[in-house]
Amino acid sequence: MKLPSLTTLGGVLVVSEFALMLAKRSKSRAAGKDRSTLPLLWLVIGASIWAGFYLRASFPQGQLPHRLIAYLIGLSLFVLGLIVRWVAIIHLGRFFTVNVAIAQDHQLITTGPYRYVRHPSYTGTLLIFLGFAFCMLNLFSLAAVFLPISAAFLWRMHVEEEALRGAFGERYLTYAASTARIVPWLF
Repeated sequence: MKLPSLTTLGGVLVVSEFALMLAKRSKSRAAGKDRSTLPLLWLVIGASIWAGFYLRASFPQGQLPHRLIAYLIGLSLFVLGLIVRWVAIIHLGRFFTVNVAIAQDHQLITTGPYRYVRHPSYTGTLLIFLGFAFCMLNLFSLAAVFLPISAAFLWRMHVEEEALRGAFGERYLTYAASTARIVPWLF
């Protein structure tokens, strides 16, 4: 059995996210609250992945041990992340947008994966990038890909939570107090 290459994984991710971007950008009747986080995410993701490939090629001493096991862990995290992300998006339905926006008839969804974490789509995305970074099989690449992307998504979550607090007030604060941000029961 031949495992998918990094190029294949990257292609799956780019096609998936590009399709989302085209299909799920908020419509004009939604109040935009994005604060330019979408272009920031794309910039950080592109720069981090480039840095990951550069470091992988330039610092072979960062090679992870047990390469097959590390790759399989990475591939598993990547696939799990895609599943978690798509389940969250499907569950959120028409309220999911790639840019932070609040529709006039927006509802606070607290069921399905949103019962466990406030941002399951971001949980999935971070698993995808952690898996992709593991598949690079280099400790320096892992750090270069995962850490900046995580920081950018934490900023995005902050912006999104401000928008949700503004739209739902005390109801959102109560939900946030009882639900983890991205890792069930931890964070």
